[in-house]
Amino acid sequence: MLKLLSVLTFLTLTLPFLTHSFSPDHPTDRRILVLLDDLALKSSHSLFFKSLQSRGFELDFKLADDPKISLQRYGLYSYDALILFSPSVDRFGGSIDLAAILDFVDSGHDLVIAADTNASDLIRQIAVECGVDFDEDPAAMVIDHTSYAVSNTEGDHTVIASDDFIKSDVILGSKKIEAPVLFQGIGHTVNSENSLVLKVLSASPSAYSANPKSKLSNPPSLTGSAISLVSVVQARNNARVLISGSLSLFSDRFFRSKVQKAGSPKKHEKSANEQFLTELSKWVFHERGHLKAVNVRHHKVGEADEPAIYRINDDLEYAVEIYEWHGKSWEPYVADDVQVQFYMMSPYVLKTLSTDQKGSYFTAFKVPDVYGVFQFKVEYQRLGYTSLSLSKQIPVRPFRHNEYERFIPAAYPYYGAAFSMMAGFFIFTAVHLYSK
Repeated sequence: MLKLLSVLTFLTLTLPFLTHSFSPDHPTDRRILVLLDDLALKSSHSLFFKSLQSRGFELDFKLADDPKISLQRYGLYSYDALILFSPSVDRFGGSIDLAAILDFVDSGHDLVIAADTNASDLIRQIAVECGVDFDEDPAAMVIDHTSYAVSNTEGDHTVIASDDFIKSDVILGSKKIEAPVLFQGIGHTVNSENSLVLKVLSASPSAYSANPKSKLSNPPSLTGSAISLVSVVQARNNARVLISGSLSLFSDRFFRSKVQKAGSPKKHEKSANEQFLTELSKWVFHERGHLKAVNVRHHKVGEADEPAIYRINDDLEYAVEIYEWHGKSWEPYVADDVQVQFYMMSPYVLKTLSTDQKGSYFTAFKVPDVYGVFQFKVEYQRLGYTSLSLSKQIPVRPFRHNEYERFIPAAYPYYGAAFSMMAGFFIFTAVHLYSK
């Protein structure tokens, strides 16, 4: 009886998390933990939070130093994404620390980090682990004297109007962003050799990072377009991370502000912050750019059943269906760069798959004249999309002794030579024996 009660108690506590957890079939049925420096951020950044809630996300707001917060319960993750709007926190409450957050991402979950001029060493260390380095000067801010946001007061040109976006419809949506994005905060750099980190919003060539309250005594360490304002990471396990150097970027004040970029006569009634972050959050939380592959199959030409083994020089067909999640349903994914490898130590066959524009990809080829254990491999990686890694193993055997051709056309000259020599020998013998 006690065991039954224990099981029922466990199910009662864990079922709410299981029903809301990430699912490959419904990538956006998700719970998000939001850690704040101050609960007042719920109202000052309400437009961003409401845009998430309107798309079906369940947000759980907690103070970053709350001693009861935890990402896991009974060995299961209670949340599928984490938002850190707590740049000044030196130590998280509960069981959350640097290692727990990295494990969270390593488990395939998503992360949003918003830093600021008061970013703590902990937040900076999390960013470093994600492949991003903030300016080492704690008082530094991004300053731009040519691409700043025009205001009634001259100011120190730390409120930047940036429109240097990444050129990717899958990350920022197909609708063009007309107005600049307002940014006030710290800059960071990304390693150019790290293909997993992408700059989504960059500073202009005239920007630099320095303390706006003091005169420059040395050249700034971060300058020009090398400064990234907002970056994203897509890990090898398809977890996604958004890193911003500005918490104000998400604020209602910047969402609603009119904006005019210095040097431009055009004044926009509203900044692009809301559009930019809405589209970017759709990508970060897998509402866009999330692929799945199903119904992988292969068989001999003219047959329907998948064989257990192929023979060298067999003609075969390979097919797979690929779909993309569009927020509410799976739609056929259409591309012309999906390839399959027939692989053993190295690819013996590399074919680009044809498509019927309805999600089905297919090709046909001849098994190479090499026997062994092969794999059908699809390794698909495209900017902004989750990577696909498909592998199916199949052995290939040589011909049996009774499967070779009885007479090989290529050997006819040798057959002729042998029989002509026999005939010549017979004629020579006859002539030699019976001729006088």
